[in-house]
Amino acid sequence: MALKRITNLLSWVVVMGVIGYFAYMRGWILADFESVSPAEAQALLQKEGGTVLLDVRTPQEFAQERIAGASSLPLGSLEANLPKLEPFKNKTIVVYCQSGMRSVAAARILQRNGFKPVNLEGGIGAWEGEGLKLEH
Repeated sequence: MALKRITNLLSWVVVMGVIGYFAYMRGWILADFESVSPAEAQALLQKEGGTVLLDVRTPQEFAQERIAGASSLPLGSLEANLPKLEPFKNKTIVVYCQSGMRSVAAARILQRNGFKPVNLEGGIGAWEGEGLKLEH
């Protein structure tokens, strides 16, 4: 009887841990930045001079397709290249990847270093899914 209770408790802890990890990685919890829909991101980008678009996917992914006007800075080299982003410290930086996972990690790095990131929820896949244009 006690073994079954312990097993049930451990199962519950594991499930909650997985849910918590997923929510954290998607930026749904413990995020000091905003996540926006593709339509909201597009509206931000249409404002004059106030928004930067940053693609944190690999150079190969960027070469295949990208959102017009995006700059490429892969997540793996983001921290080492933060000085390149200093001129944009007072601007909103819309960050995206393929599905929204890497961009959440990038937004956390940017936030921690004094930038104003906004995560594109669902990444370039969601952007394309809403019928918004991509460059090839």
